[in-house]
Amino acid sequence: MQTTTADAQATPDSPEKPDQLADGIESDRIALDGDIQKPDQSTRAKRMVRWYRCRLGREQLSELNRRSDFLGAAQTLGFLGLLAASAGAAIYSWHYWPWYVTALLVFINGHFWHFLINGFHELIHESVFRTRPLNRLFLRIFSFLGWQNHHWFWASHTEHHKYTLHPPDDLEVVVPQNHSVKALLQYGLVNLAYPWQTVRTLLLRSFGHIGPGETWTLHLFPADEPQRRRAYFNWARIVLVGHLLIAGAALAAGWWIVLLVFTFPRMFGGWLHTLCNSSQHAGLPDNVPDFRLCCRTMVLNPFLRFLYWHMNYHTEHHMYAGVPCYKLGRLHRLIRHELPEPSRGLFRTWRHIFEVERKQRADPDYVHLAQLPAGAPPTATADRTATEPASGR
Repeated sequence: MQTTTADAQATPDSPEKPDQLADGIESDRIALDGDIQKPDQSTRAKRMVRWYRCRLGREQLSELNRRSDFLGAAQTLGFLGLLAASAGAAIYSWHYWPWYVTALLVFINGHFWHFLINGFHELIHESVFRTRPLNRLFLRIFSFLGWQNHHWFWASHTEHHKYTLHPPDDLEVVVPQNHSVKALLQYGLVNLAYPWQTVRTLLLRSFGHIGPGETWTLHLFPADEPQRRRAYFNWARIVLVGHLLIAGAALAAGWWIVLLVFTFPRMFGGWLHTLCNSSQHAGLPDNVPDFRLCCRTMVLNPFLRFLYWHMNYHTEHHMYAGVPCYKLGRLHRLIRHELPEPSRGLFRTWRHIFEVERKQRADPDYVHLAQLPAGAPPTATADRTATEPASGR
């Protein structure tokens, strides 16, 4: 998931186009300049992409694909426990400690809540728990807590995995991108526009509105499928009404702190999640049928891996999407002899991304191709329909 809040949030450095709205996907761009041209979905046939996947034995893959209710609960309840502890600490501080301690705890709490989207993403894959009803129960819990719409994300993310970085079949993530440190500092610390943007988006969806320029959403929920649209809009109404009722009750009781630590905690501390999530495909080529080249794996410390739901192993996740997140490290160790050397840490990763994007601004035809290990199988080829031209880059 490079997953690109209820709808993707915009910044003044990154004006949101109506067709870039993304219900249920965390905004994963620090800044994106210019329009993205999206071809008409109705006038072309979809291609078949023949993805290269590193070889695994049948028994190995079967074991890796096996879900665990215990490990799923450890990840899910551990993460929710962290959110409860950080929000609870801020509320306790609001009652008993100095205001500046409360402000710091509210800020720290916001960092953790941004990673709800990654748990939401894993539950969409139904790969967290062995017991399917548990996946679906916690999916709705995460969807509600994060103002997400699982109907939208399921429809979009299915296409993203089948056609990763092959526009226009995948418009969940579009490259090249242009990330900005200025926007990260301006909106990654405190984003005062987040509450209004979130409520506005849910209001529009609650009234059954999809703008004529929202190409991707219209493609995912066409007018001739009213039942799917109805489910999509109904969930938006549940999330909006539920959160407003909780916020109203908190304000009536004089507990305004609840709005900062539960209703809109993602006003604060978005920079860390942005650096993690935006790294997944940034600076990498599109129209390449090899996850080793269009996805990025990086090495993170154990706490950040847990917070990020192990999505630092992003190449492995795309290559074998049925493997639970808590087994991706094991998958990486089995196939790393065929993978590019992973980047180590967020700083080194983003130093490299900024260098690639600087070259792309100077030369629009420039693409970065990761170096595969000596002896690793070469990149596969993709089948294209006669109506689909090859990428110009």
